[in-house]
Parts: sequence; structure tokens; C-alpha cells
Amino acid sequence: MRAFHLSCALLLFLVTVSARAEKALVFAAASTTNALQELAPAFTKATGHEVAFAFGASSDLARQATAGAPADAFLSADALKMDALEKVGLVQPGTRVDLLSNRLVVVVPLGAKGQVAGAADLKGLKRLALADPAAVPAGVYAKAWLEKAGVWKDVGPKVVPALDVRAALSAVEAGRVDAGVVYATDAAQSKKVRVAFAVPETEAPRIVYPVAALTKGKAPEAGQAFVRFLRSDEARRVFSRHGFLVLGAAAGKPAP
Repeated sequence: MRAFHLSCALLLFLVTVSARAEKALVFAAASTTNALQELAPAFTKATGHEVAFAFGASSDLARQATAGAPADAFLSADALKMDALEKVGLVQPGTRVDLLSNRLVVVVPLGAKGQVAGAADLKGLKRLALADPAAVPAGVYAKAWLEKAGVWKDVGPKVVPALDVRAALSAVEAGRVDAGVVYATDAAQSKKVRVAFAVPETEAPRIVYPVAALTKGKAPEAGQAFVRFLRSDEARRVFSRHGFLVLGAAAGKPAP
């Protein structure tokens, strides 16, 4: 009889947990694809919630969220995109945190000849791939760097704008362009390009990836849980292994 009562209690517990479990829809910058896909099973194991991702340019994802797309959380590659959502009341108060940073690198096809060692060398190329510099964070950052370096006037007409940073990387991998400006984390996962040079941090704009739970999603608790999970030690280790600079401290711990 006691075993029967224990079995019933366990079944009731599992049913209760299942009823509370949600599936979060997370909008996330394309550059975080590999890291987040790796973290998804660990998130489910730790919280009981499931997660689905929509990866893309932060600018496009922010527009979709503003238009009413039911995202539960947003990991943006640009603070300005998160600012825009916050201004219209789409960010759950108290959930926003600056999570990651990155750096820009110039990549060329693996078998490319010739030397590309600095911004001035880009003026001699025929085509340069950037994520759309008019909107997509990686392209906006790249344009700001090239303007500061004094070469945008010469390089701008040669730019082939891409949908997002992963598309810019793909253009270099396929040899459709002579070089591309992408994040270091994207370059690290490709076996078809090599890094010609890293943009000096003193010359590039500061790159910040904020994350927050949103107000219009269908699984608000799961969205909040995912934001908290991304600040865990486990998530921080995965992001670091993928080449991101992790900002701040793990959830519930003081900054080092």
C-alpha cells in the first residue's frame, strides 16, 4: 500500500511539472547559433522547459517582435535594438542584462593569395562581404570601423551586403567575394576561411549582446528561465568555448 501511495505521489509530481513546463520561443542573433543550439538540451534538463530558436539579423528579429511576433526572449547583437523594444514596453522589467561581447575579424577564402593585413588593404579588393551595414549589427559595427579607419569612401562601393553575418561568412566560403568582415566567433567555426587579421579593439566600436525576456510571448516563465540560464556557469563556459567574451557575473554570483 505504501508503494502504491509513493507511485501516486510520483505520478502527481510528474504531471504537475509537465503542466508547468513551457516551450520558449527565443529570437537570437545569427552569430549565437552554434552556442545556443549546444545549450538547448542542458536548458531543458535543468528547468524542464523546452526552447525553440529563430536565428537571424538582430534588426529583422527586433522588427518582428515590434510587429507582434510572440517571442519569449531576445538575444540581440546590438544594444540599440534592445533599446527600441524596451521603449515600446516589450521587455519584461528587470530581465535585461548585457551578456556577451565579440570582436570583428577580416576573413578571406582559405586558398586566397595576396596579403590583407589592415583596413587600407581592403581598398584593393573587388568585393567585400558585410552583413547589411544599413541595419544589421555586424555590418553596422564594420562600417563604423571602416569609417574610423578612413577607408569607407573607397570600400563602400565594393560592399556586397548580406542578410546577416552568417550569410556574409558564407559568401567568403563560396569564393563569391574577396574578403568579409565577420565576428571572430563565426570565423572560428568555419573550415573554409582564414582570418587575415583581427580588427584592433581600440579601433572598433564596442560590441554588446544584451538579452531579455519579452512581454508578448506565450511562455513568459520559460522566457525568464532561459535568460537566467544563459547567465549560469554552464552557459558561460559554452559561450567562452565558442569564442565569446562573457560579460558580468553568473546568475546569483558577484562579478569577479
